Amino acid sequence: MSQPAHNSSSSADQRDSYEPYVQLVRSLLPRSQSVALFDAAARMHWSSDPTIGPDLHGLIESALEAAGSSPQGCGQKRLLDGAVPAYLCWLRDDSEKVFGILAVVCRPLESDSDEQSFSFAYALLRPAIECLRRELLSRNAIATLSSAVDARDQDLELLLADGALDRSAIGNVDELDSILSQALERVGAATASLIVPDKSIALLRSKTQRSTDTQLVARARRQLLSMAQIRRDPVIINKLAPDSIMGLLPYKILSCALRSTAGKTIGVLALFREDVGNPFTGREARLTEALARKAVAAIEVNYDSLSGLHTRPAFEQRVRAAVAIAQGQPWTALYIDSDQLHVINDSAGMHVGDSLLGQIGELIRHRLPPGGFASRISGDRFAILLPTHPDDAEGFAEALRKGVEQLSAAHGNSRLRTSISVGVALLDTSAGELMHSLAAAETACKAAKDRGRNRVEVYKANDISLARRFEDINIAGQVRAAIEANRLQLHSQLILPFAHTENPRPHYELLLRMVDEHGHTVGPDRFLSAANRYQLMADIDRWVIDKAIDSLAPHADVLASGAVSFAINFSGQSLNNEKFVDFLLERVRASGLDPGVFCFELTENAAIRSMDRAELLIRKLRDLGCGVALDDFGTGLSSLSYLRQLPVTMLKIDGSFVRDILKDPRTESMVRAIAQLARGMSISTVAEYVETDEIRTRVSSLGVDYGQGFAIGRPAPLVDLLAELPLLAATYLADTAPTVINTILSEEYTSEPSSLATGS
Repeated sequence: MSQPAHNSSSSADQRDSYEPYVQLVRSLLPRSQSVALFDAAARMHWSSDPTIGPDLHGLIESALEAAGSSPQGCGQKRLLDGAVPAYLCWLRDDSEKVFGILAVVCRPLESDSDEQSFSFAYALLRPAIECLRRELLSRNAIATLSSAVDARDQDLELLLADGALDRSAIGNVDELDSILSQALERVGAATASLIVPDKSIALLRSKTQRSTDTQLVARARRQLLSMAQIRRDPVIINKLAPDSIMGLLPYKILSCALRSTAGKTIGVLALFREDVGNPFTGREARLTEALARKAVAAIEVNYDSLSGLHTRPAFEQRVRAAVAIAQGQPWTALYIDSDQLHVINDSAGMHVGDSLLGQIGELIRHRLPPGGFASRISGDRFAILLPTHPDDAEGFAEALRKGVEQLSAAHGNSRLRTSISVGVALLDTSAGELMHSLAAAETACKAAKDRGRNRVEVYKANDISLARRFEDINIAGQVRAAIEANRLQLHSQLILPFAHTENPRPHYELLLRMVDEHGHTVGPDRFLSAANRYQLMADIDRWVIDKAIDSLAPHADVLASGAVSFAINFSGQSLNNEKFVDFLLERVRASGLDPGVFCFELTENAAIRSMDRAELLIRKLRDLGCGVALDDFGTGLSSLSYLRQLPVTMLKIDGSFVRDILKDPRTESMVRAIAQLARGMSISTVAEYVETDEIRTRVSSLGVDYGQGFAIGRPAPLVDLLAELPLLAATYLADTAPTVINTILSEEYTSEPSSLATGS
C-alpha cells in the first residue's frame, strides 16, 4: 500500500473489493459513516467516502507517530471538528510493525457520556480488522511475489539474450548503447559506463545527464580498469574507504571486467548509484556480468581485433546512418593502403606486419576528429569518412601520412619503417553501395602508389589517368558479373590474304564483346583495361577458349579442309599462369579439331616480359600443329633478335604504323623492313587497322601478306560466320576465296570504330 488509489482508474475495482468490509464494519458498528484505509506513510489507499477532508489526514499522521511509541497498542479514538468520533485502528504485520490504519468515522451520539470508548469499539470491530489485516498481508505477499517473478523473468530474458548477439548482429553499432540502457533500467543504476581503451570506446549513459557524471567516470577510470585486470568476478563497492582515491566519490559502484573470448581483459562495464541509494546486490552483479558478455560479443562483431577500428560491415552501417541523418553535409572519403607491407611480412614475419597495422589503427583512432568513422576494410587497407570538405580532409590525410612515417617495428638490430598511400575524394552519397561511393578515393590511392607511394592524392575528375582508374574500378565489378552470368560474346573479323600471298587462306580473329545488365553490347576498349588492372584476364581467356572450341567443334568436318583458321588472343596474365597453360594445351588436344585451325595471338610486349615462358608455350603449341602470332609487333623496345628464339608463324604489324603509312615515309620504311624480315624467316605478316582502300593498296605493295581492318571486313557475331562455313570452304577449294569472302562480309555487319577491333 504505497500509492493512493482513490483517484486512479482502478479505484472502482478497489471500492468493490473493499465493499464487504464496509458492510461488515457497519454491521458491527452501526453508527459508522465512512471507512478509509491509509498506508504507513499516511497516504490514503482507499475510502468509502471520497469527500473526506484534510482534518482526517492530520489525525492519521498523529496516530502513526503514536503507533511508533506504543508498540503494543491497537489504535486511538480521535474527534473530528471536536465532535465527530473517529476510531483509528492500527494494522500490524506478523512482526508487529504498523503497515496501515483503518479509520472508521461514526455519527456522534447525543451526549458525551454515551460515547463508546476506543477499546469497546475496537472489540466490536476486531473480527473485521483481523480479516482485513490478513487480506492486506496476503495481497502484499502476492504483489511482492509477482514483482519478484517479473524481476526473475526480466533476469531470465537478459540471461537468455546473453550470447544471442550472433553474426546476424554485424553492423549493429547501437548495441553498446542498448546495453548501457539496460543497465540503467534493469539493474537500476543511476549511471553506466563502458570503457574499452584498445577500441577507443568510452560510452556513458546517465539518468540525470549531469556534467558531474562524466567527471565521476573520468576520475574513477584508471582504478576501474585496474580492478578489471585483477578481478575476474564482478566487484561490488557499497561503501568506499575514505582514504582511497575513489573514496572521494559519493557513489556505490558495481564493476565488471570485459573479457574477450580469448580470456583477455579488454575493458570494464561500471555502474554507479548515489551513496544514499540501495546497495548493489549479488543478483544485480550477475545481471551486470551478463550485460558485460553481451558487450564483449558486440565489440568482437563490430570492431576489428587488430586495429581497434570498425569492421567493414559495421563501418558501412554506421556511415549509412550518419549520411542519412546529416542531409546536405559534405562527406569526404579517405582510402588508405599500406606501402609494401608484404615486404615486411616476408622479411620479418607476419607478426611484425600485424604490429605495424595495429599501430596504424591506433594512430587513426587517436587522430580521428569528432563525427568521423574509420575501418580496416581488408588486409592492409583502411577507409575513413570525415564530415568535411576534401581540402580539410587532405590536411588530415597529410598529417596522418607523416604520423605513419614515424612508426616502426623492431626486427633484429634494425627498425622497420612503414608508410601509407592515401586517396582523398568527395563521397558520392548517391552511388548506392558504400564501397562504390569510395571508388573515387580508391582510384586516387592507387594513383598515389603509381606516383611513388608515401603520398596523398586528391581525386580530380579532369585528371585523365585518375578518371580512367575510376572508370576501371566501376567496370571491374560489371566484368566479374558478366563472366559469372555468361554475358560475354564472341565476334569475328576477317584477315584477308593479298593477291601475292602464296597460301591465300583467309583467317578470322575472334574478338570479345560484353553484354551489360541492360542488354547493351560493350566493346573491349570499355572493359579490357579494368580486366587487366584487376587481374581478370585469365578468367576471360579461359572463357574465350572454352567458347571458341565449343562453337567450332560441331563444324570439325568442314574445318578439316583447312579452308579457314581462327586467331584467338590470350593475355600476358595467362602466360604467367601455369594452370592456364596446362588448360590451353589440354583443351586443344581434346577439342576434336585439327590444331591447324587455331592461331594463338600473344602481344609482343607480353612475350618479351616473359621470354622463357613464351618460348616454351609457343614451341608446345607449334608441336601440336597450331599457329602462333605476335600481336602489336613493332611496339616492343628490344631488338629483333628475339624472333630467333620465338618460333612464331605470323607477325601482326601494330596499327599505329599502318595508320600513318600514307603520310610518314619512315613508317612506310619500317613496314617494308618488317615484311622483308618476316618473309626471310618464313613468317607471315598482317597489317592491322587497314581502314581505307588506299592503305590496303599501299601495305600490299610493301609485301605485307594479309590485311585486317574496316577496308577488309567489319567485326560480326561468330554465329553468323559459322552459318556460312560450308560456303567458305567450298569457295576456298575453288580458289576464289578473296572475292566471295568480301561478298559475304559486306555492309550487313554492324559498323563500329576500328579501335574496338581488338581481341580479348
